[in-house]
Amino acid sequence: MATATKLLLTDLMSGVNHVPSNYVRPISDRPNLRDVQISDASSIPLIDLKDLHGHNHSNIIKQIGLACQTDGFFQVKNHGVPEEMIKDMSSIARKFFKLPESERLKMYSDDPSKTTRLSTSFNVRTEKLSNWRDFLRLHCYPLEDYVQEWPNNPPSFREQVGEYCTSVRGLVLRLLGAISESLGLEKNYIVEALGKQGQHMALNYYPPCPEPELTYGLPGHTDCNLITILLQDDVPGLQVLRNGKWVAVNPIPNTFIVNIGDMMQVKIN
Repeated sequence: MATATKLLLTDLMSGVNHVPSNYVRPISDRPNLRDVQISDASSIPLIDLKDLHGHNHSNIIKQIGLACQTDGFFQVKNHGVPEEMIKDMSSIARKFFKLPESERLKMYSDDPSKTTRLSTSFNVRTEKLSNWRDFLRLHCYPLEDYVQEWPNNPPSFREQVGEYCTSVRGLVLRLLGAISESLGLEKNYIVEALGKQGQHMALNYYPPCPEPELTYGLPGHTDCNLITILLQDDVPGLQVLRNGKWVAVNPIPNTFIVNIGDMMQVKIN
């Protein structure tokens, strides 16, 4: 009797102790941790947004402008997204990926055009080499246009994720205003230049890998969008390219990584 093909990496790797061949990267493109610099307080910009609209406004604007010009990414603390909301978001994501296979697969699609879908790797329709991740991708602005597509299990998913998306959008708008000001522009310049806006999020799950030296969760890339707000859990793994070297960005509780995307560079240039 034939075994059914598993659609998600999480289920494919249950009880398996080797990396399947379609996940094994060429020798020249495998992780090399010896070339990765360990991050410290001086290597990764960490910007305190507490007084963004207070007496330290001009200094924070300068810090944001410098980080965008030199690195294209920075970390932020005192960002206005409540700590409890961040904990709830992390918790609900874990709960979703721990649901039984049959329940998770209700959200599965290999169609990249779908606005809500659970899938694996990047684009299983076209790729020959797969990435070591499963993901749930959600469009979330305007929220009322998409929320009914989202999972309703766990039961609080739509409510908690919707509140998180709304709060993060508020942070993004504050950051876009600050970036505009750092360029000597009106505060609302970038937002107005965008015209119609969109927002989407991806919940990434990287199953334990039996041979991590052979593959990546995601290979080196740039983000094609305007700006990315990344929340890490307590498991390290993120690396950013800085001055020609890959630097590990170790998680700091209640901070976000801000990544300036390709679209921002096009808009500004």
